[in-house]
Amino acid sequence: MRWMGLFTACVVVTCLVYLHEVVGDVPIHLYIASTLGISVTMMLMGALMGLVFLSSGTGHDEAVDNGLEQHVDDWWK
Repeated sequence: MRWMGLFTACVVVTCLVYLHEVVGDVPIHLYIASTLGISVTMMLMGALMGLVFLSSGTGHDEAVDNGLEQHVDDWWK
């Protein structure tokens, strides 16, 4: 998560500089909303991807009983 936080900070700074260059002077509220939106989205993405890899690596995905395959087989017969 530290690497994701560092990457997020770089992306936020890049986006804010680009926003300032393209749009010009805007209210501080736009910068705050942009910072929060980008930061929360990217950190949530990093946390969820970490959970996916953790779940896959510990074998929890194989432990789930998928009853859908049985229902599909019964339906086609």
